[in-house]
Amino acid sequence: MTPLTADPNGPDVAYVGDFPDFASAKTRSTGYEAAAILERTRAALHKVLRGEAAYERDSVTFATLELPHRLLALLHRIAAENQGTLSVLDFGSSLGSTYFQCRGALATLARLEWSIVEQPAHVACGEREFADGKLRFFPTIAACLAARRPSVLLLSSVLQYLPEPWAFLREAAVQGFDRIILDRTPFIEAPRDRLTVEVVSPRIYPASYPAWFFSRPRLAENLPPGWHVEEEFDALDRQLLDGREIIFKGMALRRSR
Repeated sequence: MTPLTADPNGPDVAYVGDFPDFASAKTRSTGYEAAAILERTRAALHKVLRGEAAYERDSVTFATLELPHRLLALLHRIAAENQGTLSVLDFGSSLGSTYFQCRGALATLARLEWSIVEQPAHVACGEREFADGKLRFFPTIAACLAARRPSVLLLSSVLQYLPEPWAFLREAAVQGFDRIILDRTPFIEAPRDRLTVEVVSPRIYPASYPAWFFSRPRLAENLPPGWHVEEEFDALDRQLLDGREIIFKGMALRRSR
């Protein structure tokens, strides 16, 4: 089937449909693997490093820094519990959007490790052009765990793009993390999860991909066994679904003691 495309004069992002399964939604999508996404993100981050932009998010640059204060407060609290050390596995974070946005606010920590697990092309580009003493890129969670010991798994605007998000979360929960942080994640007051296709305006990059909206009432039954929501907060994102504004959420999940 023909992938869905955006109206060039429409919103930056639109969500279409209510698909029965991921395979059906994928047939109407171009996919996140499109080379244009990586190239535009790469160019945007280089602008940040050259001081031409304050930060980058989803390949879009911003002139004024907007910090995710609730996320940062949580990371600082975790670091304080670990004698000033913070080691984060940032899954699916492209070339380091969150790291570069937040690194100034984390500069006072005694020790910071930020590890990104991404697609092979992103890993190659990240290691070549953006890695430093704190930031590294890995192709899999297992490869990261073999080199580092992150205590925090950060899933920022990523869980909703996975084929089986709750199965992934259950598998991640047994990898030894102390906390799992969901940030920029869409929840709706509905009795079931809804699968859409997210269609991105060509003003950002020409792409579309399956995207979930998760049922907030059913969250508890989908959490990994032995884990609970320690903290919940509003994230930065606001998007429209069927004409209604959805405020994306952040959540800190912690293993029950």
